[in-house]
Amino acid sequence: MAAPGENLRINSDRLWDSIMEMAKIGPGVAGGNNRQTLTDEDGEGRHLFQKWCKEAGLEMAVDQMGTMFARREGTDPDALPVYVGSHLDTQPTGGKYDGVLGVLGGLEIIRTLNDLNIKTKHPIVVTNWTNEEGTRYAPAMLASGVFAGVHDKDWAYDRVDAKGKRFGDELERIGWKGDEEVGARKMKAFFELHIEQGPILEDEMIDIGVVTHGQGLKWLQVTLTGKESHTGSTPMPKRRNAGLGMARVTELVHEIAMDYQPDAVGAIGHMEAYPNSRNIIAGRTVFTIDIRSPNKDVLDEMDARIRDGIATICEALDIIFEIEQVGHFDPVTFDEGCVKAIRDAAERLGYSHRNIVSGAGHDACWINRVAPTAMVMCPCVDGLSHNEAEEIFPEWAAAGCDVLFHAVVETAVIVE
Repeated sequence: MAAPGENLRINSDRLWDSIMEMAKIGPGVAGGNNRQTLTDEDGEGRHLFQKWCKEAGLEMAVDQMGTMFARREGTDPDALPVYVGSHLDTQPTGGKYDGVLGVLGGLEIIRTLNDLNIKTKHPIVVTNWTNEEGTRYAPAMLASGVFAGVHDKDWAYDRVDAKGKRFGDELERIGWKGDEEVGARKMKAFFELHIEQGPILEDEMIDIGVVTHGQGLKWLQVTLTGKESHTGSTPMPKRRNAGLGMARVTELVHEIAMDYQPDAVGAIGHMEAYPNSRNIIAGRTVFTIDIRSPNKDVLDEMDARIRDGIATICEALDIIFEIEQVGHFDPVTFDEGCVKAIRDAAERLGYSHRNIVSGAGHDACWINRVAPTAMVMCPCVDGLSHNEAEEIFPEWAAAGCDVLFHAVVETAVIVE
């Protein structure tokens, strides 16, 4: 297939202006965004995206999970479409670029093709997946998970938020429950552009991350039960301190993750101590362990070592433990052909690039199960994300979108 000429670039000013315009919807309190899924603000953002798609001549469809599919026709009506996109929903204190760059970068591809009057053999479909963030409704990547057959649609509809409101009810309330069967679409390929959400590209002054893998993940919820007693009058040898146990497990998880560098990570996230009084030794602690690796064997080894270590710690402290796995997905290996298209595009355009592993989950991780998939990443300042201070530079967005444009259009095949 013919590659796009290296002179073909997106309109970077228009891309940036669109990102800033979307950021006006659901503004955060500190410069970012609060556009959580299925809120009124999410609905408003969807309407703006729909308006832009209509202006670009795209045909919009919506599936029963509320995912938006905006299609630009190809010259071959029977050719499988090339999909590109990400998500418009944000964290409660989210940034302006996480997810949004991928959706509006996809739209910019269409706008640029229109400007240059370029036709492709395969249709191109710009996608906004519902509830990628998973903040209001767990788990994350919910709609893409239903699309890929990982989750059941009715199960997804029954997810509730902190106020007890059902996902299915809120989807109907904001008017974005479509009729299309979820997962019925077939794809030639799917591409997703995203900010790195980590510091590697900026630290190494690299323009483009070519995402070859996504980290596998395990979440373990641990409950340690000791004995509540007075902090002042209980002799040290008599204590059954669940707080001390949690502290030692925290150190254990860090040490194990460090043993599998450079790609493995691990930490304690959510932590609770009971009765949480200043003069009572904690009789019970509940906390979550998050471990990740792009290598399944490593992930399983870390899991086993953590479980053994917890048993040893608890025996020494005379406390009882329970471990429940509350989240899991295996590492992702992205499609070699799609990854090559991204790498070739970066080289063709003269951008510095390196292979990178995604430390976060993305819709592409689920779609990779049902279609050839790959991701492009651009740097973000200080690697900061899921924070209103999240920031990128216009030239970083432009480079990422240029590479996305070339990879998508090459896969969709330009018609001379």
